[in-house]
Amino acid sequence: MAQTSNKSSIPITELFWSLLDKADRKFSRVRDLPNFGRNRNDADFHKAFKIYTQLWKLQQEHRQKLVEAGLRRWEVGEIAARIAQLYYGQYQRTGDSSYLSEAYIFYEAIFSREYFRDGGGGGAQAQDTALANKQLRFLARFLIVCLVLGRREMVFKLVGSLKAMVDECKKSFQEAEFREWKHVVQEIIRFLKADTTFMNMRPLRYSFLFDSHPDSLPVISSSFTRRGLVVRDAILCSYHHNEVKFTELTLDTFRMLQCLEWEPSGSFSTRNGTDSGHFGTGINRVNLFQDIRDQTLPPNPRKLILYRPSITHFLLVLATICEELPPDGIMLIYLSAAGGSGLSNPVPLTSEISLDTAEKIAGNFSNLEICSPLVSQQCRPTRPCVENKDASEIGIDEQASLWLGSRGTGGSSSIYPCDLIPFTRKPIFLVIDSDRSQAFKAGLSTLISLFCISGISKVIHGAEKGATVAMLLSPCSRPPPSGTTSEFARSQQGSQFTMFLSAPVQAFCFLIGISGANVDKDKYDKAEKLLSFSLSEWERALVTSNDLHPVWIEVLGDPFLRRLLLRFIFCRTALALYAPAWHHDEYLPECLPHLPEPVDPNSYISQSAIMKLADTFGIINQFVFSEEILLSKHGDDDSAMERLPETEEDDTTDPDET
Repeated sequence: MAQTSNKSSIPITELFWSLLDKADRKFSRVRDLPNFGRNRNDADFHKAFKIYTQLWKLQQEHRQKLVEAGLRRWEVGEIAARIAQLYYGQYQRTGDSSYLSEAYIFYEAIFSREYFRDGGGGGAQAQDTALANKQLRFLARFLIVCLVLGRREMVFKLVGSLKAMVDECKKSFQEAEFREWKHVVQEIIRFLKADTTFMNMRPLRYSFLFDSHPDSLPVISSSFTRRGLVVRDAILCSYHHNEVKFTELTLDTFRMLQCLEWEPSGSFSTRNGTDSGHFGTGINRVNLFQDIRDQTLPPNPRKLILYRPSITHFLLVLATICEELPPDGIMLIYLSAAGGSGLSNPVPLTSEISLDTAEKIAGNFSNLEICSPLVSQQCRPTRPCVENKDASEIGIDEQASLWLGSRGTGGSSSIYPCDLIPFTRKPIFLVIDSDRSQAFKAGLSTLISLFCISGISKVIHGAEKGATVAMLLSPCSRPPPSGTTSEFARSQQGSQFTMFLSAPVQAFCFLIGISGANVDKDKYDKAEKLLSFSLSEWERALVTSNDLHPVWIEVLGDPFLRRLLLRFIFCRTALALYAPAWHHDEYLPECLPHLPEPVDPNSYISQSAIMKLADTFGIINQFVFSEEILLSKHGDDDSAMERLPETEEDDTTDPDET
């Protein structure tokens, strides 16, 4: 009876293999399910997780018998990896960071115990090649989890292991079979060069070490009846040619992803770049005390990352989320893409690896697998440069759209402002980061205004209803920071606008030509405190304003959206007063509906905020301030005027000539 299960007469080994086969089928079902749709896949997840839990317990209690029956060490690792993938997939579907921590626990145990290092034992080369690919996929998946969790020390360990494994495979097997993994290594190295320690000097997540607790946020006193909206769902979509990314996680969506999550209590202060914040050993339970989130806070918004989606898939996702949005929910849509064809210059077709070969790495990021970082020749079309047009000249054509990648021709690859109109029946917070962002101002706002005036819904075509959309629109062009060009800046650092929304002090430093290599830590810390004070000043100006649009009143009720709006005000002010961008509308972001005058770039509190920051870094001469601010500064420091640019009484003086 020792060889059989206590619940039946089935031998342990037969029970194990039977459960393993059933678990594989359940896992495949969960993997193939869409990762959008509220709670519709919970039952499938729990069924799959239950079977894998039984499998894991069975192999623990009867490891020796199972090994004697032919169980290989890498097969144990694969079970653990499947459990980790289930956890990560559930994190994607729910936004609950506890699932992400659980995935890390299993992945870390696989890595530390080297389950996939089980050699082929003299088996066929095809079997050894398959095992090597399993280990490479595992390392890539673990890398994504560590990146999102912010476990930087483990990230660098994994990159070293991935590079060493690829080099080893190229020597042991045919190099062509692992050529695509060389690109994976290059991609993560490029990603880490952009996401530096400087970019992580403070957490991008909502952290109480730096951000106000929601209970302490100023309350708006208004006759407007608030619905108490909070951001429940977010669609993060990004595609730019040659942008920094790892698998489907682009640098811009990676930053926005973190901006929409709570930082676990004490996590940033206790981690300090290490991964030793647990006690005891074993894969079953690791005490990640620093990953405990305050349960009194609202749950993290659900976030769906779409990389280069087809337009039909994008609209399907948008429709599903819109339909299932709770009554107290507001949906955030983040679109980062180039306008028109997406390419400012013709690009040669130089891909050496076909899409079919690349797809052998795995499935895609959205179904628990990593996506190949490579694109085929068909995905790199040569397109001519599209001339710029004023917003008033932009119609519903290629120039009034965002290009989400090559999925055919014409409208099949582009999203237009009118595509979003049907979804304005629900509250939407729209962030457009593109050189064609003004198309959405000219197109979407005009169409919405036909049936949405001052928050009062009117009928369009006799049936449709709409809600005013809150829009943050990026500049159409990026003023180059000191010593670099705009094209270089995007390819190396990501979007300037997104950086201002996610890491505002770092964005300000890059704007004035200061990078992580030459930043003064004391000055940086002072700048963080000054910005925090300035954000509070803008916040008070908004909540006490009598001219604040009802849409922004609703937005300010959510701590994530409130923080994004305040950082937008900082971005707009910094760029408006930045000398190379002064009086150049193409360098300035916009928002709709318009914000009240007290937070305009020309207001006293706005100019004062930028002057204090500029003075901290000693670069006041890179900005243009009003005479009132200059006199105020002169009163504080008589020597400051020597560092200020000479200005004419004529406000139209070009700052580049000063």
